[in-house]
Amino acid sequence: MNAKYRDGINYVSKLSFARVWNMLLLVFSYWLSKIAKKAYHMGAPTSISLEPTTSCNLRCPECPSGLRSFSRPTGMLTDETYKAVIDQLGKRLTYLIFYFQGEPYLNPKFLDQVTYAANKKIYTATSTNAHYLTDEIAKRTVESGLDRLIISIDGTTQETYEQYRIGGSLDKVIEGTKNMVKWKKALKSKTPHIMFQYLVVRPNEHQLDEAKALGKELGVDEVAFKTAQIYDYEEGSDLIPTLEQYARYKQRTDGKWEIKNKLLNHCWKMWHSCVITWDGKVVPCCFDKDAHYQLGSMEALDFNQVWKGEAYQNFRQSLIRSRSEIEMCKNCSEGTKVWA
Repeated sequence: MNAKYRDGINYVSKLSFARVWNMLLLVFSYWLSKIAKKAYHMGAPTSISLEPTTSCNLRCPECPSGLRSFSRPTGMLTDETYKAVIDQLGKRLTYLIFYFQGEPYLNPKFLDQVTYAANKKIYTATSTNAHYLTDEIAKRTVESGLDRLIISIDGTTQETYEQYRIGGSLDKVIEGTKNMVKWKKALKSKTPHIMFQYLVVRPNEHQLDEAKALGKELGVDEVAFKTAQIYDYEEGSDLIPTLEQYARYKQRTDGKWEIKNKLLNHCWKMWHSCVITWDGKVVPCCFDKDAHYQLGSMEALDFNQVWKGEAYQNFRQSLIRSRSEIEMCKNCSEGTKVWA
């Protein structure tokens, strides 16, 4: 069976009546809001991103963790905050991403937290730079019940890889990948679905075919190419690829650069998902790296009060009124997604 198909079957197997009904409520309220030009909302998040930590071992140039440029504090997701989220949302939650900023494996409780969600039949995923996938940790990862493991691999030679993954070792990524593939086979496990994710930037765009070949050689389940978000793109950047299909930006006749997508006055993410930082801040999406648009906190309120609260509804309404008014939405590709 094709690995992507098997992964899809695994996801569907976790659905329940409550989760499917919740999805239908979300889709209905989203389209009602689009048509009526007023924010209506029914249901709970079907997908959330939880941040295990803001710490990271690398210094990637377009990442706040790598640049050490956060205006918010660095820390680790505690079991108390984590279990409060899962216990409140678990019955209707279908997809849990253990990632926002930072390297998840730096949190010593990370794999135990994965198991807690897996036992509630929630589809779990994470993204890692793979530098901590030792033989022991790889075995524990498979045993944790993690459904999807995204491994960042942005080059097929050390010279190319380290131009973006500054401070990283391609040999460690390959070794960690081999450990994962080995233990997945040894334990006769169908999970996790192991994916190479290749962030396409100008220094590595010449190695796309080699990345596919390397993924096949190592036995990963999928190789995916991702466009890069560039923060200061207006004057251009050495990271913007020359391959048009992998660039989020285009150059105007006056020499300035702009995002390709038209900013549409709606966003599916605001109806079906959110991000919760390591210290319990609830923010609208993964573009809010510094939690500037905090809409509530798990420390002060239960999640439903935040999700249905005045601040969240006002934010949704502002998107419907004029998305261009929200600074972080100006550099977003969400407008081309299927639900838009």
